[in-house]
Amino acid sequence: MGIDRNTVDKKHKWQIEKMYATKESIEKDIQKVKEVIEEVKEYKGKLAESKNSLYEAIKLSENASRILQHLYVYAHMKQHEDTRINENQALATKTEMLSTELSMATSYIVPEIISIDDNVLSEYLKSEELAFYDKYIKDILREKPHTLNEREEEILAATSELSSVPENVYDMLAFADMEFPEIEDENGEKVKLTHGNYSLFLKSKNSRVRKDAFEAEYSTYGKYKNTFASTLYGAIKSEIFYAKLRKHKSAIEGSLFSDDISIDVYNNLIAAIDESLPALNKYMELKKKFLGLSEIHMYDLYVPLTENFDMTIPYEEAQDIILNALKPLGEEYLNIIKRAFEEGWIDVYENEGKQGGAYSWGSYDSNPYILLNYKNDLNSLFTLIHELGHSVHSYYSRSTQPYIYSSYKIFVAEVASTLNEQLLINYLLEKATSKEERVYLLNYYLEQFRTTVYRQTMFAEFEKLTHQSVESGEPLTAKEFDDLYYKLNEKYYGESCVVDEQIALEWARIPHFYSNFYVYKYATGFSAASALSQQILSEGQPAVNRYINFLKSGGSEYPLKQLKDAGVDMEKKQSVEQALSVFSGLVDKLEKEL
Repeated sequence: MGIDRNTVDKKHKWQIEKMYATKESIEKDIQKVKEVIEEVKEYKGKLAESKNSLYEAIKLSENASRILQHLYVYAHMKQHEDTRINENQALATKTEMLSTELSMATSYIVPEIISIDDNVLSEYLKSEELAFYDKYIKDILREKPHTLNEREEEILAATSELSSVPENVYDMLAFADMEFPEIEDENGEKVKLTHGNYSLFLKSKNSRVRKDAFEAEYSTYGKYKNTFASTLYGAIKSEIFYAKLRKHKSAIEGSLFSDDISIDVYNNLIAAIDESLPALNKYMELKKKFLGLSEIHMYDLYVPLTENFDMTIPYEEAQDIILNALKPLGEEYLNIIKRAFEEGWIDVYENEGKQGGAYSWGSYDSNPYILLNYKNDLNSLFTLIHELGHSVHSYYSRSTQPYIYSSYKIFVAEVASTLNEQLLINYLLEKATSKEERVYLLNYYLEQFRTTVYRQTMFAEFEKLTHQSVESGEPLTAKEFDDLYYKLNEKYYGESCVVDEQIALEWARIPHFYSNFYVYKYATGFSAASALSQQILSEGQPAVNRYINFLKSGGSEYPLKQLKDAGVDMEKKQSVEQALSVFSGLVDKLEKEL
């Protein structure tokens, strides 16, 4: 049995009760949103009549959105504490339905703004109240070619609840309903496999344990692969449906449009990775030698290279390491990190029914909370500093920008988290006192590179190919997903590894495939963070100032411009190539330790 949440120390649980202390306060906000929904409907058909009507409708919509965001985030975080509790599931579902109601009630705003005469709109925007919404309105006008008429927008808003069904089914199946078998650990004791301990078993020094965990994991997913194939196919069809209706050439172009990202950025990433696969395979060959294996399997990829060296890092020690590693970012940044540790921003340990993985979330009016499943190892340390990067980014953004411009684009979201990781590895390598520790850390960082740049780009390529298949009229079943995913693993690892047949099923356990063309941003974010962290370490304060301004800019600018102002141009292929040259250099360093 896992840990009962009630037995976890309060200091290791997030204090989301600060968002809502009572059920009455939740109901009060639900009522408030419903009231504003009714108010905002009254302005339908009137936005062109006067600047006041336009202002009032936007302001009401913004107010409802802000309260609903707070409700939605709270309900879903509460659900993630223990996905088995029906009451929490019901509240999460209620906020999703309310979100659909608000979308439907406000669906007229964009088409009506688009239909206002350009000269009239220009006059309106000269007023003090509407000048504040200048970027918001210009963003809408940018969407003009992809915006439908009022009735069609209303219908699309009503379908948003349906479009979330595939991901919801995936979450319930993967995190609540699926039962994993027991395996024998290193001591021959029976242990139930979980989402949380699977990654630990893959790092075991015992190859039998690694293999057993790998086979148990994928034999379980294999039992449900047709269901997972249906949910993923449904999610892809949904994305294509929306892209087509909005007159985008493809789902990928529709997805990149909102961030103002050229498809060349996506394709350049895949091309740069393709060219650097020899460095990846060289690393795999070194790994095989270090581990003394005649062949390296997919379940061997995560095991540390050193025979008798391991890093056990209790949560309290992790806090001290992080505060030292992030010193180059200055006192102001460190003080926000200290608040996260001291003010209940973080839900630290795994418990029965808790959602797996890790994330940083929160609303405009809450702390930027972090969900973890901390395991006292190096990976947990990196996960913690990664999520803290997101949280500090959110904190700066929400503290500096008004609500309407506070949400930064996902394209830049991974920069802050990954930059933290890079400062951490630099700090740890500087402090390393033995060859074993250096090898362990180099291996760990190379794994970060492999999983964040190579692996996420492989995911991105999988997304691109699956969407292209469906767009060309080919249905995708579990077999097609398996075949495509297996071939990509062969392309990436086939020169150096045994590509085990079970890896074909890995697509079924990747939740990010339900977030439209999201994963490539990990790789581009990592590349941008590589450049910015080097600037911070070499230039000092001027680079730190540029970086903090980037964190504060929220959603007030488009991502490529924000990164350019911070000091890196992601439209150039060499930005990715620079990160890959760092990887190649680290592989050479590892080779010297042989």
